[in-house]
Amino acid sequence: MSSDRILMSKPDVGELEEQYVVAALRSGWIAPLGPDVDAFESEIKERIGVNHAVALASGTAALHLGLLALGVGQGDIVVTSTMTFAATANAIVYTGATPFFVDSDSVTGNMDPDLLDQALGELQRAGTPAAAVVPVDLLGKAADYSRIEPICAAYGVPLFCDAAESLGAAHRGKPAGSFGRAGIFSFNGNKIMTTSGGGMLVTDDEELAQHVRYLSTQARQPVVHYEHTDIGYNYRMSNLLAALGRAQLARLNSMIQRRRLWRDEYRNFFSSVPGIEIFGGPDDSEDNYWLSSILIDPEKSKVTALKLRSIMDRENIETRPLWKPMHLQPVFANAPRITNEVSECLFDNGLTLPSGSSMPEAHMHRVLMALECAVG
Repeated sequence: MSSDRILMSKPDVGELEEQYVVAALRSGWIAPLGPDVDAFESEIKERIGVNHAVALASGTAALHLGLLALGVGQGDIVVTSTMTFAATANAIVYTGATPFFVDSDSVTGNMDPDLLDQALGELQRAGTPAAAVVPVDLLGKAADYSRIEPICAAYGVPLFCDAAESLGAAHRGKPAGSFGRAGIFSFNGNKIMTTSGGGMLVTDDEELAQHVRYLSTQARQPVVHYEHTDIGYNYRMSNLLAALGRAQLARLNSMIQRRRLWRDEYRNFFSSVPGIEIFGGPDDSEDNYWLSSILIDPEKSKVTALKLRSIMDRENIETRPLWKPMHLQPVFANAPRITNEVSECLFDNGLTLPSGSSMPEAHMHRVLMALECAVG
C-alpha cells in the first residue's frame, strides 16, 4: 500500500492565505466581525451579482437563519432534495418544520422538477401548502432553476437555494446562489473554497438580509445595555476566517480550472471503459467541478461501486458513495417524500473520486493507475 493517502478534496491553501490571515491577526481584529468580514461579504456580493451577503459560522447556520427569515416555523412543511447531506434537512428541523423529500432526475441527481410540481400540488390540495422549497445543487452542478423557479412561483412558494456545493457554478449564465429569494454557500474544509468552517447567505432582499444579521448576533437590540426581544444565535463568521476566505475567493477561478482538469482526465479515461460513465451528464460547462463522480452499471462493468471502493481503499485512495438519500436515513424514516428510486440507484452505483485542486499530478497518476488495474 502506498504510504500517503490521496484524499477526495483536501483544502487548497498556501502563501496567499497565510498573508491574509497574518495581516488580520496583526490588525487586532481577532474577535468576530471586523473589516475582513465586511470585505469578504462585499467580494462575494460582487462575484454572485446580488445586493446583500451575510457571512456566517457555517452553511448550516445560513440555511437555518434563511428559513427563519422566510417565516418558516413550527408545523410548516419545507420541500427539499432527498439527495443531499443531512445539514439541509437538519436546518429545516431546527425551525420546527418538517422536511418533505423530492427525488432526483436521472442525469444530474438534482431535484426532479416534475416531482416538485407534483409534491407542491399534493400539499396544496391537502390544505398544507409548502412554506418553502430548498433545492440542492449537487456536487457543484446547479439545479434546473429555469424550470424550478416558475413552478415555485405558480404555487406562491418562496425558493431558497442550497448552493453549499456550487460556488462558482452557474445555470444558463446566472451564478449559482443568485436564484429565488436567497441562497447559501458553505466554506467547510472540503468545499471548492474554504474558511475552515463558515458559510454565507446571499440575497437581493434587504429586509431578509438585515433580519439574518440580527438573528446571527444573538438578536441584540440597538441599545447600550444588552436587550433582547427575540431568540438569537451566535452564528457570525470571525474576522480571521473571513480573511482566509478572501484569499480563497481570489484564487477561486484557478482552483475551479484545476478541478476541471481532473474531470477531463476522468472523462477521457472512462470513455473507453464499458459500464462506467461520469456522473452529471456530458454537459458540465457551467459546473464548478467540486467533486467528480462516476456511475457504474453493474450489469456492464467488471466491478461494482462497492468493489471498486474496496480496491481503491487498499491503494490508500479515498473514494465515497454519493449522498445516501435523506428518505433512507433512519432519523427521517417517517418524513413525507415523493420518490422515483433514482436517488437510491445513484447511491448504490455512484462513487466519488479524488478531485481536489491541491492534488498533484503524481497523485492523479496513482489514481488512474489504480483505476486501470481495477477496471481496465
